[in-house]
Amino acid sequence: MKSYPIILLFLLSLFVFSCSDLADLGTGIQPSSDQIKIGTGSFNLTSKTFFVDSIFSRADSFLLGNYYDTKFGSTNAEILAQVNCPLGFTFPPKSHGDSASIALVYTTWAGNAYAPMDVNIYEMNKGKTFSYTGVYPSNIDASAYADQTTANKLAERIFSPKDAITTRADSTAIVFHLNSDFVTRFFDDSKYTSTSKFFDSFKGIYIKANYGSASLLNVSAVNLRYYYHYTYTTKNIHGRDSVVTVNNNLSFPANTEVRQVNRFVHSDRKTVVHPADSVTYVASPANLYTRISVPLNKIQQHMDSVFGSTKLKETINSAMIKVEATNIDVDTVRAPTTKYMMIIKESEVENFFKNHKLPTDTCKYAVLATHTSALVVNSTTVYEDYYKFNIALMIATELQNAKQNKVAPADKLDLVLVPVRVSYNSSGSVTRVIQDYLMDAVTIRSGKNAYSPLHMNLVFSGF
Repeated sequence: MKSYPIILLFLLSLFVFSCSDLADLGTGIQPSSDQIKIGTGSFNLTSKTFFVDSIFSRADSFLLGNYYDTKFGSTNAEILAQVNCPLGFTFPPKSHGDSASIALVYTTWAGNAYAPMDVNIYEMNKGKTFSYTGVYPSNIDASAYADQTTANKLAERIFSPKDAITTRADSTAIVFHLNSDFVTRFFDDSKYTSTSKFFDSFKGIYIKANYGSASLLNVSAVNLRYYYHYTYTTKNIHGRDSVVTVNNNLSFPANTEVRQVNRFVHSDRKTVVHPADSVTYVASPANLYTRISVPLNKIQQHMDSVFGSTKLKETINSAMIKVEATNIDVDTVRAPTTKYMMIIKESEVENFFKNHKLPTDTCKYAVLATHTSALVVNSTTVYEDYYKFNIALMIATELQNAKQNKVAPADKLDLVLVPVRVSYNSSGSVTRVIQDYLMDAVTIRSGKNAYSPLHMNLVFSGF
């Protein structure tokens, strides 16, 4: 019985010794032709700022006004909007129209809070009615939808962002009183019998700022209200007839059930925007994006040189691009730093946003990233700001397509950095990605930056 501990100790020692060599076990018995080869590479990327003509976006808030920035140029923002009607409504007997108004509700603004703005509201009296299923570009021709004459003007008001009337603790609104002709025309409940009949009689409103270059309102809601009263006769406590007057109103909101378009114009950017070779710009709304070119053919050649003449099944394990932001603190007073950025194949941009696609984990042409601000190692005061993208699937798809077509990969793959707005559901999954239509911007280190040039780190394998 005393020999048992010795035998157990011997078996345990043998087990421990064997486990220490398990990592090399497979290699020892695997034929050399079947071994996995792993390679790495770092590739310099070229990048350039380019102008964006328009975006497709179903905005849930709007910019309105004019703003000039010495770095990014002028931004002029206007609103074209349908309003929803109270279907099936009929005015009570003995009703009379009293007045009508449009309230612009805004919570924030960019620029000078006390700079005057001259805002005009016109009726959309030209062209076709907006289609709810239609997608409209942000450089839409407003003159095709609204006659901008005095006769077609519904209201005008001069104000500054800080002078508006407070309606809630967290909201500001400016109210425009519409002309008497509009009040008379809207006192007709026959137009509320169907949506098509309503839009035949009232296509919508066009809102623009005629002057001012220092303020942009972030409009969260547009609401048209029609005020009316009616009377009825009842018996009072003495049994005598008494006339009762009831004041009421109808709401016509520019909500998600109808179509709105935020129009953007950047009239002077070609003369103002001149980024240095060391940086590129991304600025919204519909202003500046950055194009990044990835050397596809050079990547394939590098992988071939690592694998040699051996025919291996190639896998792109990682293709990381760290887009570094710079001048964060002194970038511009114009706008906050872009929060969400997407890198997408340039040829897919219009199709992606026009058809409301999502950059899921299996998406081959788009990758989403969030602005990250992290302390530099061994520092308590210096931060680095960046967006990190792994475009491994994108690179692998392009190289695979070239092989299937029996052609050499293209010299370059053009990608675009697009500022976006992202919606999530309760479980944290992305439910919507649209091009950013609010004011934000970021300056990015380019491929020619002397301090930290834009590059991609590649890890690949073959077996």
